[in-house]
Amino acid sequence: MMIQALINEHDLSDPFATPVPAPGDRLAGTRPVGRRLRPVEVTVAYSFVIPLMNEEATIEELYERISAEMRPSDSFEVIFIDDGSSDGSWDTIQRVMSRAPDRVRALRFRRNTGKAAALTAGFRAARGEVVFTLDADLQDDPKEIRRFLAKLDEGYGLVSGWKKVRHDPWHKVLPSRIFNRMLSRMSGVHLHDHNCGFKCYRGTLAKELTLYGELHRMVPALAAIHGFKVAEIVVEHHPRKHGVSKYGFERYLRGFTDMLVMAFLRKYRHRPSHLIAGISAGCAVLAMSLLLAGGVLAACGAALTSLGALICGTVMLATSILAAIGGLHAELTNRGGLEASWHLPIVEDTADRGWWGGTVPPVPTGYRLSR
Repeated sequence: MMIQALINEHDLSDPFATPVPAPGDRLAGTRPVGRRLRPVEVTVAYSFVIPLMNEEATIEELYERISAEMRPSDSFEVIFIDDGSSDGSWDTIQRVMSRAPDRVRALRFRRNTGKAAALTAGFRAARGEVVFTLDADLQDDPKEIRRFLAKLDEGYGLVSGWKKVRHDPWHKVLPSRIFNRMLSRMSGVHLHDHNCGFKCYRGTLAKELTLYGELHRMVPALAAIHGFKVAEIVVEHHPRKHGVSKYGFERYLRGFTDMLVMAFLRKYRHRPSHLIAGISAGCAVLAMSLLLAGGVLAACGAALTSLGALICGTVMLATSILAAIGGLHAELTNRGGLEASWHLPIVEDTADRGWWGGTVPPVPTGYRLSR
């Protein structure tokens, strides 16, 4: 009896266990577990993930436009990711958040890292059953939201926008069209505008995506790799009125490299050693052929030619061995023998301020890469 009394008094239940919210309890807040308060995960209907850099002139208007498209019964959140802005963008986000603290969340990077990392941070923070991404420059029009949702309801996992009429200079439009055609052919996902920033995702898909490099331009292809159906709709594209574009021609050069990465992921994501072992075997066959030719040439008295063949054969043999080691390393990494982490340079997360009553945990700055 005394032992039971002590247990009741001190409550020795697991202090780190996460309570399960009651059905329909969407804004449950925190609940006592043992002697601690643990946040209950809260979901909303829609999350809007908006990466930005130096867009202070458009942030408030964009939020107002998104809010105007939401119905009174819609639960939603807007997540701004400040990717190392040097103007007053962060202060502007703070003003917007002060007016709607229950709907606006902000993440700030200590330096400019790129759109891929900003989107990844936003996806990790998003709690919506449906996730939208759009640019902060007002070239994407929130009035298209309902059309995206209607298309998503047809059974798709991702709906991408198509800026059929673009208000951009020709030196941006032409390379973009070439890039989109190449990417459609390599990925097997035939869209007119893979790179449109205005997209609508199932929340489950957004959580599975870890973007780096220029892979944010290939999200539809990555969605298809994950087994989701992809569609696109024509969206209105407005000319830029404030600020300047943050991207130059070099983005396409980087994009072509990541296009090869995407092609590799499409076929060999779960079996990288199959590709690398094939390369290793090819190098080994070529090495043995060169060594054999070197021996034949030496027997025939062609000493100089024989030496060249022997050297080349030795190099190719070493290459085949290194390729085999690389394939083994890739396989171990893929199977979990080695761990890789993708780190986000988040320097401030407004969830730390008790956002939504302390029910939202901060975005982790490091986690395993999606496989």
